[in-house]
Amino acid sequence: MQDNFKYSGERFADIQMLRYKLEGFEELSLRQKLYIYYLSQATLAGRDITFDQNGRYNLRIRRVLEAVYKYSPNHGDVDNWDALVVYLKRVWFSSGIHHHYGCEKFVPDFSEAYFRHQVEQLNQSVLPLSAGEHVEDLLDELCKVIFTPDVCARRVNQTDGEDLVVTSACNFYEGMSQREVEAYYEALRQKYPEDKVSWGLNSKLVKNDDTISEQVWKVDGMYDDALRAIVFWLEKAKGYTENEKQIRIIGLLITYYKTGDLHVFDNYSIEWLQEFDGQVDFINGFIEVYGDPLGRKGTWEGLVEYKDLEATRRTQTICANAQWFEDNSPVDARFKKPVVKGVTANVINAAMLGGDEYPASAIGINLPNADWIRTEYGSKSVTIGNLTSAYNQVAKGNGFLEEFVGDDAIRQLIATYGDRCDNLHTDLHECLGHGSGRVLPGISTESLKAYANTIEEARADLFGLYYVADSKLVELGLLDSAEAYKSQYYTYLLNGLLTQNVRIKEGQQLEEAHMRNRALIGNWILEHSKGNVKLIKLNEKTCLYIDDYQKLRNEFGILLKEVQRIKSEGDLEAARQLVETYGVKINPNLHHEVLERYKKLNIAPYKGFLNPWLKLEYTADGSAVADVVVDYTENYEQQMMRYSTEYATLI
Repeated sequence: MQDNFKYSGERFADIQMLRYKLEGFEELSLRQKLYIYYLSQATLAGRDITFDQNGRYNLRIRRVLEAVYKYSPNHGDVDNWDALVVYLKRVWFSSGIHHHYGCEKFVPDFSEAYFRHQVEQLNQSVLPLSAGEHVEDLLDELCKVIFTPDVCARRVNQTDGEDLVVTSACNFYEGMSQREVEAYYEALRQKYPEDKVSWGLNSKLVKNDDTISEQVWKVDGMYDDALRAIVFWLEKAKGYTENEKQIRIIGLLITYYKTGDLHVFDNYSIEWLQEFDGQVDFINGFIEVYGDPLGRKGTWEGLVEYKDLEATRRTQTICANAQWFEDNSPVDARFKKPVVKGVTANVINAAMLGGDEYPASAIGINLPNADWIRTEYGSKSVTIGNLTSAYNQVAKGNGFLEEFVGDDAIRQLIATYGDRCDNLHTDLHECLGHGSGRVLPGISTESLKAYANTIEEARADLFGLYYVADSKLVELGLLDSAEAYKSQYYTYLLNGLLTQNVRIKEGQQLEEAHMRNRALIGNWILEHSKGNVKLIKLNEKTCLYIDDYQKLRNEFGILLKEVQRIKSEGDLEAARQLVETYGVKINPNLHHEVLERYKKLNIAPYKGFLNPWLKLEYTADGSAVADVVVDYTENYEQQMMRYSTEYATLI
């Protein structure tokens, strides 16, 4: 049946905005809809936190740009104005002035003189001026950040040999060096050797006059107003939960936000992962650490979701066989879990994205991140089905396969099985990959330092790649062909070796952990496969060639074994060698070729999502809520300006 839903939204810079559809939302009960509504408000209330975490100047820059956008009495030069609007859209998209994926600072295509004039002609009341601050002072501060290339050049710097704290613009450390940060947390770990909390997850570390202090993100602490707003909406949501366990979970999260106690957060995480019965679920908190060059500080994110009951049968089948997958893994027996506990996974529909999950979102999530909780209690995974569906819908007929896959038989295999195997690989990555294996006693989760995120993503990806080719998936009814996995092997390596590089500017290297992971796997395979995998020229275009797919599976298994060893033993030097050798540099000639070929397709390399607007509909007399309705008509600029008004919590 033809889907007439409008998935495509606005396009600007290197970004295509998409809409996602709330499949089956109308079939939920009013209580479930209201639960989703109030959780969604809590999700949107944390927006300003993410902006501030990504850089200390981001909120001021955003507010000034929005004031110009809304109140400018004279736009002046059209080209400069259009460039300023695109810059603002990019700031909205990335929650700051750095690219959401590459981490490099945006280069404005409008002049500093034009920007200054636009701000100077505004009424001062609409500008974010501090007490006693003049407009010129504000402009001097912001123009230095926006227009000087080497000021706040990278949000997250991962360059080996440099001070990653000093050279990163993220707002997690102030007045600190990398050595000082690492020494501070190592001292804490030694002082409390039995304590398993993730030290520093919810705080900013500041050094003043040789005194180091942690500014904890909590009510009455840093981000007080935003966290009060989140707590307010979580309290509202408690009145519409589906079961008693959800009430306890929200209660623990509120206590955590009020106290900043990481022990409470661990208790919340354990309770959360053991809640199986409700159809509605959520993520809300300081969670993923990719935004910290040292992999310690959690960027705030939010997600509200409800289960796709039909598709969830797929992930439940995988989880039910988790012990079989663990037992038959090619990794060393020392690093396998004797008993796999608490592995649960669902295919879900996103109902609202927020913070670090908005507008660009993951399509699969596995939490909690703490290894000790995964080992003792298990983990919970989601594959976000309606986001994946939106990606697939807009990719139809875009010419990508014809340009980059030179073999008709492979193209047909991808057309037939590509979406299905992509979903299965995501399931295996999230449901089992992240939760597989174990670290040796005494090995800290921080042992791999800046390389930890890349190694962990490689480990989960390799687990999925190894098993997507296993006959077990056909036996379980998850695939109907023993040849289907070849589509995943081809597209994964094509992406890691060639096409993901369209997201990187010429002359730059890979910084983001997921991109480094995919390049690491692709380049390692290319070097070690002895010609089984190679890049060849067809009609003057570089294409991927795979000779023996079963041999390739064995090679994935060999690399998985080594990556698991690195994590389990905390082998920092091996992690450094693996990532720096295979996951960082891009062949410049190949990079140029891929960019030129991709340019002809006119496809935006990055995608992001517009949220639906959930609205309360009241009874005729206005005494009660009759329904929660979904509005998809809001465009990008309308949504962003509305959010900056309704959810401006850090003024």
